[in-house]
Amino acid sequence: MKLEELYEDNHLLCLNKPSGLLTQPTSYTQDSLETRAKQWIKERDQKRSVFLHAVHRLDKDTSGVVMFAKSQKALSRMTKAFRERKVKKTYLAITQKIPKTKTLKHTLKHGSHKALQDASGKESHLSFEVLKKQKGLYLLEIDLETGRYHQIRAQFALEECPIVGDHKYGSPLDVSLALHCFSLVFLHPTTQKELKIQAPFPKQSLWNLF
Repeated sequence: MKLEELYEDNHLLCLNKPSGLLTQPTSYTQDSLETRAKQWIKERDQKRSVFLHAVHRLDKDTSGVVMFAKSQKALSRMTKAFRERKVKKTYLAITQKIPKTKTLKHTLKHGSHKALQDASGKESHLSFEVLKKQKGLYLLEIDLETGRYHQIRAQFALEECPIVGDHKYGSPLDVSLALHCFSLVFLHPTTQKELKIQAPFPKQSLWNLF
């Protein structure tokens, strides 16, 4: 599979992750965007080993921008930026219904396979705007203010508006998960210049409606 490069310099690499591929390897499988990117750089630059580490992760079935650090310094600085919410993350999603309010607030905890609403959970905030409506479907732009496990998926499901294709959270449509990390806006770890990295829509019929 050819990797879709969005940005690269000596410190960072940003790729457009396809749906269905893990961001990082696990104890169960080595196949992931990180593994493929490392191999690609090794072959391209003719190196035996490379430093490449995902700064954040997307769910397996979520597509979009993934940032990798190419040095320990970049990894440390960008991990800190994500932790301190200094990276603006914007997602696109397709739903059949929309919540009554454009700001969603819940307390979520990490369940065994899902995020669950629980008073002891962590505060989870997001806001959204409707960009388009087409054939009974809504294209939403979502600004993620916190970064919880399955946050967008769980919060929209709690409002009875699951993301299209999200079978785990109640979507009845037999299609791929329609959730895409569209952009990251952040300060470069060494130059401190603002960068905005965007990932094109997935090449799928559902997204082609918009």
